[in-house]
Amino acid sequence: MLEQVLFAGFGGQGMLLAGQFLAEAGRQEGRHVSWLPSYGPEMRGGTANCSVCMSDRPISSPVITAATCVVAMNRPSLEKFESIVRPGGLLIINSSMVDIQASRTDIDVVYVKASEIAEQTGNPKGANLVVLGAYLHRTQAVSPESVVNAMVDKLGESKARFVESNKQALFAGMDAAKQD
Repeated sequence: MLEQVLFAGFGGQGMLLAGQFLAEAGRQEGRHVSWLPSYGPEMRGGTANCSVCMSDRPISSPVITAATCVVAMNRPSLEKFESIVRPGGLLIINSSMVDIQASRTDIDVVYVKASEIAEQTGNPKGANLVVLGAYLHRTQAVSPESVVNAMVDKLGESKARFVESNKQALFAGMDAAKQD
């Protein structure tokens, strides 16, 4: 099993954090993992993405050239990274912010109104968890419980108050992926 996931969006959308949650969940389930962030110097509002590799074997490189999944939170991310999804792979698009359709027909495309769903759950900054939930539903790469445990670990005591709302956004994203 090898999962190579690229989370991409604007700085401040939580792509790096979503990747950390996934990588930590994979580690907790006994997998080899890597997490590689990439972001512009402007941070919030600039581009931000991260690569997460999970495998049953050691990972030779954290660099992804052919992703099993790309999560695109905005149009520039879709335009830049749609081409690196492997044929038969998965592309998850935040259709709340992306006003175009995917151009490829050789991949599975899931449109999730992540920003709207996050607002509906009372967690307007939780769109990253919504798309992570959609990813979990479609791939079952790790269990939702492992992601929740990763949230608890990564957020720590100082941010523990965000765990419940993030959990709600995660499960709302799983539900949304069932309907697509």
